[in-house]
Amino acid sequence: MTDTPLRVLAVDDEEPALEELLYLLGEDPRVGSVVPALEATGALRRLSRAVEGGPDGADALDVVFLDINMPGLSGLDVARLLGGFAAPPLIVFVTAHEDFAVRAFDLKAVDYLLKPLRRERFSEAVRRVAELTRAGQGPRPAVPPAGPRAGADRQPGHAADGQVPVELGGVTRFVSVADITDVEAQGDYARLHTAQGSHLVRIPLSTLEEQWRPRGFVRIHRSRLVALSRIEELRLDGGNLTVRVGDRVLAVSRRNARELRDLLTRRANPVQRLPHH
Repeated sequence: MTDTPLRVLAVDDEEPALEELLYLLGEDPRVGSVVPALEATGALRRLSRAVEGGPDGADALDVVFLDINMPGLSGLDVARLLGGFAAPPLIVFVTAHEDFAVRAFDLKAVDYLLKPLRRERFSEAVRRVAELTRAGQGPRPAVPPAGPRAGADRQPGHAADGQVPVELGGVTRFVSVADITDVEAQGDYARLHTAQGSHLVRIPLSTLEEQWRPRGFVRIHRSRLVALSRIEELRLDGGNLTVRVGDRVLAVSRRNARELRDLLTRRANPVQRLPHH
């Protein structure tokens, strides 16, 4: 049995960006039909018809790929208005700005894509939407069931087998702590970076620092933890210290520089005890 093709609404007020989005959607075999919209008000009217007609109606939609910065109603406004419906489509935000990530996931976004869009990352977002739709979770109720959200208030450092529960679009995934290269503070949230991507969890950076220090994580800045084993290069340039983790260069604060140097030195040259004669 083949999966039902996805019914998509693509919204972006910039025509070149919308054309790129339509091209990527058209190239994906999991996508069946795509309706474009260049402004939020028209998109909201189309969404209203889709929701009112139900999941089996002629205007039904499975997901909306939604720009955030638009004149008039923003993408976040549209998502909030959709929250008033019983079973709105899934939402994937597409934006050039990282600043809205926390608010986007608070609105139950399935994914948050940054422009310029990368084909591999875009394909992963479509995969997530397809999985949720196949599981009968999209279109889905906007209001979650009573009780705590899966993984939202659990302590990642105490997850079984060194895994972090991460909720995304109503699905809880488990990220291995061993795969995490560094952690970035974002208000009451922390963004976990891995070689494959990043994930938001609702837990303060200070809590992760305390729990993961025995696992080799060290604070290099007031807003950043790094796994010592993932540091590939330490560089001092004009009095500013940085570390390279994969293809990213991260700043080290003066306050944390000495401790980091000491830890890296001990890691590279462990003290060996000589036997007593």
